Amino acid sequence: MISDRLFVYGTLMRGFDHPMARLLSANADFLGEARCGGRLYLVKHYPGLVLSDDPADVVHGELYRLHARDEMLREFDMYEACGEGFPQPTEYMRQMMRVTLDDGSGADAWTYVYNWPVEKLPRIASGKFMEQ
Repeated sequence: MISDRLFVYGTLMRGFDHPMARLLSANADFLGEARCGGRLYLVKHYPGLVLSDDPADVVHGELYRLHARDEMLREFDMYEACGEGFPQPTEYMRQMMRVTLDDGSGADAWTYVYNWPVEKLPRIASGKFMEQ
C-alpha cells in the first residue's frame, strides 16, 4: 500500500506562515502530533532529519492525511527539490517510515529525509524545530 500520510517536522508544520504550510493544511487532514526515530539538524532557516535507530534520538512533528496524494506529493517534491529532474544527490529524499502518534498508535508515512552531510550542522537536541 502506498501511504497517503505525510510526516512533517519543520517549515510545513502548523504555526508557520509559509505558502507550502498553508497548501498542506488546505489539502490534508491533521491527524495529530507524531514522532519518529531520528536526529534533527539546523540546515539554514529550516531543519534536516537524519534517521536513527537509537531510541534516545527522537524527532517531533505532525502527521497529515493527504487528500490528493499523488498531486500533493509532487508539489512537496518540487518544494523539497527532490525526485526526477533534480541534480543528484538531492538535499532531501522522500521515503516511507514508521511514525508514532501521541496516543501510541503507529503509522507508515512519507517524510523528507536530509541527504547531505551533517557534520558541520548544529544539532537540534530537543528534536523539536519550533523550540530551537
